[in-house]
Amino acid sequence: MTNGEIHPAVSVIIPCYNEEKNLAAGVLDDVYQYLQGRPYAWEVIVVNDESTDRSRALIQAFAEGKERVTLLDIPHGGKPAGIWAGVQRAAGDVVLFTDMDQSTPIHKVEALLPWYEEGYEVVIGSRGIVREGTSLLRKVGSLVFRTLRGLFLLRDISDTQCGFKLCRRDVALQIFPHLQFLNQQKPTGWKVSAYDVEFLYLCHRSGYRIKEVTVEWRNRDLSDTKGHRGELSRYLNESIDMAREVVRVNVNRIKGLYDDVG
Repeated sequence: MTNGEIHPAVSVIIPCYNEEKNLAAGVLDDVYQYLQGRPYAWEVIVVNDESTDRSRALIQAFAEGKERVTLLDIPHGGKPAGIWAGVQRAAGDVVLFTDMDQSTPIHKVEALLPWYEEGYEVVIGSRGIVREGTSLLRKVGSLVFRTLRGLFLLRDISDTQCGFKLCRRDVALQIFPHLQFLNQQKPTGWKVSAYDVEFLYLCHRSGYRIKEVTVEWRNRDLSDTKGHRGELSRYLNESIDMAREVVRVNVNRIKGLYDDVG
């Protein structure tokens, strides 16, 4: 961004479910210290998805005395529900979705904002091919998922699943109510889903321009209180969820269930 440009106000939305170890490692300190030096208005909304560990207490202690940091409590609903709650509370021109573990660090928002100022309504981070700290199993699985998903949806997008996304707030307000995940039975435990696929598909269908930008990504997740039962079990469950999501979105598209979107 160059001098003289009008910067948008940015609302940073961070969903949280049992992130005690990541919080104790100081991830919110890193986010806050970085944003304090930015030339635009900003706020941080941490959405506590009814965590069962010490996450809420740690967030509350961090937010105390910080006017630009908000702790928002919601009934347990999964990651998409947390992001949607944050979008509704946000006051910024644009919303940035970012994960608590900061696998893509907050300063990479500077790689996305110029494209927003070029007129793109949705700008998404891409983890690229090299994903530091990711197991071989997940790297292979990710390649398979991208290949199969690309046969049916969003062929021009390489990585739909990176948790670092920026979009106009009014776009998020329009699209999120149409996500089928939010209309399903409330999940138990931590539920991420592949809601990103449906969100990006509906943005594309509505005529919004999407820009994919390669960003730094390294697995920094320290959390061990989300109910995971090992890497293999977690991988299999997430893979099944993502496959179901792609099939469901494609079926909905064929049935015309998205005809009133956009």
